[in-house]
Amino acid sequence: MRKRDIERCRTILLQQRNRILSQGDRLLPGELDIDSDDFPDEIDSAAAEASLSFTGRMREREYRFLNKIDKTLEKILQGTYGECEGCGDEIGAERLVARPVASLCIACKDEQERDERRRE
Repeated sequence: MRKRDIERCRTILLQQRNRILSQGDRLLPGELDIDSDDFPDEIDSAAAEASLSFTGRMREREYRFLNKIDKTLEKILQGTYGECEGCGDEIGAERLVARPVASLCIACKDEQERDERRRE
């Protein structure tokens, strides 16, 4: 993979990382401070609980994606970025620009998805 392509992906990764971290800073203060007295009826309480559950799922998703970004940035530093973890071949630059955290080439990703469908 060319250095220019790697740098482009690195820039995308850093932008995604900064976006996630800045959103987290903006959403955190008081987000989980809920007092049962604030919701006098069950509908309000259920709506607040659903909102918290959704927020928690979004946070978990962002946390996992942030870990993928950090692992990918580490691969760039180690010089292993762009190598498929499945077969060892090079992952195409177009795929990496579209999804910089991709760890599998198209062929290995297709195989992984077929295996997942078979297990369902």
